[in-house]
Amino acid sequence: MESIHGHDVIHMVQQAEHAFSRAELVTAIQEKFGSGARFHTCSAEGMTAAELVEFLVTRGKFSGPDSALALDASRVCQH
Repeated sequence: MESIHGHDVIHMVQQAEHAFSRAELVTAIQEKFGSGARFHTCSAEGMTAAELVEFLVTRGKFSGPDSALALDASRVCQH
C-alpha cells in the first residue's frame, strides 16, 4: 500500500474551509483515503489517520479545542 503524505490531508482541510472535531477529522480522512491508509510526513511514517491527526496537532498545524480543530495556515510548510 502506498503511503500518503500529510500535506494531502492538510490540503483537504484547507479546501473544506471549516473546523473539524478530532473524531470528524479522522473520519473524513478515512473516507477520503481509505480506512487502511497509512500516512507519512517529512519526519514520521506509517501513521494511521488518528496518529497523523495527533502528530499534526502536536506540531501546531491544527489549533483549537478537540471539538473544533482548525488549520493554522501560518504553520504549514510550503515544500
